[in-house]
Amino acid sequence: MQRHIAWDIGAAAVTRLLSQALGATAFLGTYSRLLIDLNRPLDAPDSIPLRSEATDIPGNAGLAVTEIARRDERIFTPFHRCVADELDRRQASGVPTRLLSIHSFTPVFFGQHRPWHAGVLFDGAAAFGAAAIDRLAAPGLVIGINEPYKTDRQGDYAIPIHGDDRGIAAIMIEIRNDLISDPPGVALWARRVAQAIAGRL
Repeated sequence: MQRHIAWDIGAAAVTRLLSQALGATAFLGTYSRLLIDLNRPLDAPDSIPLRSEATDIPGNAGLAVTEIARRDERIFTPFHRCVADELDRRQASGVPTRLLSIHSFTPVFFGQHRPWHAGVLFDGAAAFGAAAIDRLAAPGLVIGINEPYKTDRQGDYAIPIHGDDRGIAAIMIEIRNDLISDPPGVALWARRVAQAIAGRL
C-alpha cells in the first residue's frame, strides 16, 4: 500500500491544491485501484488487476461475478455518476468547461528509467494538450507528449467518456511520483500545472 501499484502517489495532494488555485471542482477516488481502477473501462483486463508490474495481487484471483459487480456498484459507478452529474449541470448552465485528469507515474518501470518529469496525454483535445505542453515547458524539464502512456478508450475512461464524447476539451497530466512525494514538490507542481492550464479554463 506504500507503492504506486496501489495508488497514484502525490496525485490527490496536487489535485487539492489545483482545485483551490483554479476554483475548480475536484473528484478524488477514495479506494485503492487494486480493488477496481477508476480510470479503466470495466471490460479492460486491468480494471481489477491480477498483476501489477511484477507483483501478483492474490486478492483479485478467481473473483466471483458477484464480487466484481459489487466493486462496480459501490466504487466505480458512484464515482463516475458524480462526475457526470457535475458535467451535466455545467453543460446545462452553459458554463465553459475543461476536464483535467491528474495522475502520477513511477521513475522506473520494468527496470527501464523514464526520462520525463511529466507528461500531457490527450486524444481529441489536441489544442488544449499542446497549450499545456507549451506552458509546462521550462529549462531542465522533459515533458512527454502522450508519454509515458497513451490515452484511448480501450485503456482509459475519464478522457474519452467524460471529455471527448461530450465535446469537452480533456487532458491527462502525469507527474513523476518522486517529484510530488513531499509537500514542497506537491506545491511546486501544483503551481506549474495551474499556470500551464489557467489560460484554458
